[in-house]
Parts: sequence; structure tokens; C-alpha cells
Amino acid sequence: MAFTNPTNEERRQILEDAKTIAVVGLSNKPERTSYMVSQAMQSKGYKIIPVNPTIEEALGEKAIGSLTQLQEPVDIVNVFRRSEEVGPVVEEAIQIKPKVIWMQQGIYNEEAAKKAQEAGITVVMDQCIKVDHAILVRK
Repeated sequence: MAFTNPTNEERRQILEDAKTIAVVGLSNKPERTSYMVSQAMQSKGYKIIPVNPTIEEALGEKAIGSLTQLQEPVDIVNVFRRSEEVGPVVEEAIQIKPKVIWMQQGIYNEEAAKKAQEAGITVVMDQCIKVDHAILVRK
């Protein structure tokens, strides 16, 4: 069975309900897509938690090395990693039980998505969270 993303309405609801986003692969370089997308989401009122073992901080938030180091629940794990590197990220995410794992545009891993769904986590793949927010959320 091929993967299908949540509907526009379901994704709108996800974005309206979410408050905290852990961003795996967030760069501290303003020219990087992960930074620009996360900065845009932060400007919309979301708390951003950078998850990247190679940086100290990004967007004024202290970075953590892995999802298992989170000290608070998160609504969305937003993934900026290559498709083939998503498996271990999803394994970690399953341990912290976010409501949603959101793989950015160009990131697609059906096997990882299936594992997350089996653990009761909603999955969005190959969609830009910033673009979806701009189109679907009216705030």
C-alpha cells in the first residue's frame, strides 16, 4: 500500500494545534533552507528546538544532540535529513512520541513512515511545513 499524506484539512489542523517543533538537522547558517524554514515557523509563534549535534544554538535556542535529549514534549518532529538517513531519526522519534513526524520537501522514506504510523504517529512526507502553513493556516 502506497503512502498517502494527511489531507489539507488534517495538515491544517496539525499546524493549528502544534506549539513546539523539534527540527532535526537545523543549521545555524541563515542561508540554509532548514534555517529559513524554521525561522519562518518561529516567527509564526512556534517554539523551535534545534536538534543537531554539530551546533551550539540556532535561532536563539540551545541545540540538543538528539531527540532523546529532549526535556519537554514536542508536537512535531520536522526532519531535514536525506531520505536514506530518516530511519534512525524515526526510531528516535518513536521513543519520544511526538504527534507528528514531518519530512520536508524532497524527503521520502516509506519504510520509516510505516514504522512511525505503526507507533501511532502521524506522518507527513515530501511537504514543506512553511509552505503548508502559508497556504493552509489563516493566522
